[in-house]
Amino acid sequence: MGLGLGFFSSIIVGIIAGWLAEKIMKRDQGLFTNLIVGVIGGVIGGGLLALFNKNVGDSWFLMIITATVGACILLWIVGAVTGRKK
Repeated sequence: MGLGLGFFSSIIVGIIAGWLAEKIMKRDQGLFTNLIVGVIGGVIGGGLLALFNKNVGDSWFLMIITATVGACILLWIVGAVTGRKK
């Protein structure tokens, strides 16, 4: 996968994962925040998979699931630190 395609696919996966995490965690965020949360969530989710010597390969579905789980963890941590109830 070339650099350009990898960059754009990360943005698409990040937006989708951030949006899904926003809905799951019952938050109200904008598109840019969803992108940031989704991309950071992808790093968190990928890191967790690496702990178990697993990876998602080229599966978009698994990338979105992994990034969404990571984004939910991120939103939970931010909520715990800031005192948000949900």
